[in-house]
Amino acid sequence: MTTADSNTTLPQDSPLAVEIGALQGGSADLRQYAGQAVLVVNVASKCGLTPQYAGLEKLHERFAGQGFTVLGVPCNQFMGQEPGSSEEIAAFCSATYGVTFPMTEKTEVNGEGRHPLYDRLTGFADAGGHRGDIRWNFEKFLIGRDGEVVARFSPQTEPDADELVAAVEAQLG
Repeated sequence: MTTADSNTTLPQDSPLAVEIGALQGGSADLRQYAGQAVLVVNVASKCGLTPQYAGLEKLHERFAGQGFTVLGVPCNQFMGQEPGSSEEIAAFCSATYGVTFPMTEKTEVNGEGRHPLYDRLTGFADAGGHRGDIRWNFEKFLIGRDGEVVARFSPQTEPDADELVAAVEAQLG
């Protein structure tokens, strides 16, 4: 994993400038990704889209050496599809999909309890013009090397979709 250059300055309103816990405790320290491209994805273990974990891991492995990471954000707001504890989520992701990308604590992405990370993400519209609340598990946001949101993808967009891969490559180019 490439670490941030200590000279990289994040915009004050960057999603990477917020504090959020790591899945296994402590801080996820999003500032460490300054200068990298980051795909933030709200994830769930018991969803019809859960097999996207495999594609997210492949995407992470493919581009990690070029300054890219996937960041999983477990969320239980959609029909209770992420009911597990932090330990259960970590064990499931590792054993079932071989997930090595970082994960945050379980987080609310919509409503009054929406985490500040998602306050900063949801103002960005996807290609179809949708902005605002997260529609379902596995909605994706690409943060560019400058710390700004550059793309949003619907939950149905697979991690290997041409438009998502092209957006990642454009940030790494």
